[in-house]
Amino acid sequence: MVDKPQIIAHVEKSLNFTLFDCKWIPCSAKFVVLGNHARGTGALQIYEVSKGEVKLLKEREKAKAFKCGTFGAASLQQRNLATGDFDGKLSIWDLENVDTPVYHAPAHKEIINCIDGVGGLGIGEGAPEIVTGSRDGSVKVWDPRQKDVPVATMEPSEAEARRDCWTVAFGNAYSPTERCVCAGYDNGDIKLFDLRNMALRWETNVKNGVCSVEFDRKDINMNKMVATTLESKFHVFDMRTQHPTKGFASLSEKAHKSTVWLTKHLPQNRDVFMTCGGSGTLNLWQYSYPDKRVKADDKGVEMGVAGTVSLLQNVTLSTQPIAGFDWSPDKAGLCVCTAFDQCLRVLIVTKLNRL
Repeated sequence: MVDKPQIIAHVEKSLNFTLFDCKWIPCSAKFVVLGNHARGTGALQIYEVSKGEVKLLKEREKAKAFKCGTFGAASLQQRNLATGDFDGKLSIWDLENVDTPVYHAPAHKEIINCIDGVGGLGIGEGAPEIVTGSRDGSVKVWDPRQKDVPVATMEPSEAEARRDCWTVAFGNAYSPTERCVCAGYDNGDIKLFDLRNMALRWETNVKNGVCSVEFDRKDINMNKMVATTLESKFHVFDMRTQHPTKGFASLSEKAHKSTVWLTKHLPQNRDVFMTCGGSGTLNLWQYSYPDKRVKADDKGVEMGVAGTVSLLQNVTLSTQPIAGFDWSPDKAGLCVCTAFDQCLRVLIVTKLNRL
């Protein structure tokens, strides 16, 4: 079918350090790459896409290796990057001057595996906030205007086992007071925390370690969420209707024949998302809603109905896991990804406007 989207490798660049994350700088043709050098130090590089190639604009080496980054809590004027490192430190960097962070906090006792932001870039109502998840088992929410102390901490009690938190995501930020954080753990637990009521709203277990969770949009009444796991699986939850006992309706799909490391929704179309595989593959999916999203159970209580997903395109880019991926918020179909083969790739996905 000629009309299907195509995934085209635009630029490929080999680097000399391990790449963990990549993020487009909003309102620009630039992106940031984060990782670690062989000697254990942190690598931060800024590139610009121009005339069919990527140009290195700036690079800095820091004391500790970087694991993850987000612009989600930054203003469009400043576009500061928040990072989590292998030492458990949260830092915020002014990319015009990356010598010293404008904010830093000893956030966790162990590596920060994952980070997300909301309330910046004009996305999501309410205060700018950052959420971090760590191997120490805790999930913490930070306000960059408040030094050293998190505004919320979700962690197991002393008696409970501490599970490694692999992924965090903000959602439901459609009003100044509403906000949720979803966290995924190495034992297959998915927990949804309601930040307004400071309560656990829902939890489930998908039997395999959860590598990535993402809402289709952060700034709307919760609509859908994708969770990717080990053992080549991902799940799509319909987050509109929560049944008192059955929770949220969902579907599961096999993909990549390896760990599904990551999922990212297309900023210009929330029903299209990419998954990144441990075998160096990318899969582009489209979600289709059912005729009726809500039905009544035998007692008349409303419950959700899951839709279906279809594979639009798949491509093999590497032999190594693709662990970093980001869609450009400004140019539909432009994306950057990083893999453990120490390569960064700028890709173009065509014909997305026809979906």
